[in-house]
Amino acid sequence: MPQFTPNRFDPYKNFRFRLKWDGKYIAGVSKVSPLSRITDVIEIRDGEDPGAPFKALGRTRYEAITLERGVTSDPTFEQWANQVFSYPNGAAASTQFRKNITLDLFNEAEQRILSYQLYNCWPSAYTALPSLDAAVDTVAIESLTLQVEGWLRDPAVVPPA
Repeated sequence: MPQFTPNRFDPYKNFRFRLKWDGKYIAGVSKVSPLSRITDVIEIRDGEDPGAPFKALGRTRYEAITLERGVTSDPTFEQWANQVFSYPNGAAASTQFRKNITLDLFNEAEQRILSYQLYNCWPSAYTALPSLDAAVDTVAIESLTLQVEGWLRDPAVVPPA
């Protein structure tokens, strides 16, 4: 007979999410690549120590994320990518095209259960159209790759009990 576990926590589904920038949710985003950070390891060895090296913390880097959605008449991805593309020499006033983004995750009851703030994001790659093929019946997908300078989970968002 199965055991009843009153404190069981089911994992959240990964298909109920929304992405927000400039104060509004962005329509139709169907895929977001993982939020990932990596801390480098610096190996330090003393010349007198024949054993294993000491491992120290190095720099932490935040991996780029890629957003995907079906191609529609909404120009949001393209407009942001064009800000970077059309800016002369890129970095001189890069604050003009950097955005903070909110990634919200929802449960089946449409309650916000997790929220992450992504800081100083900017587009480094944009795909307006995929390969087109008249022999298949798939949706045309556009993608936007964003460089991210950091992210944090919002502690104010608490899942319902």
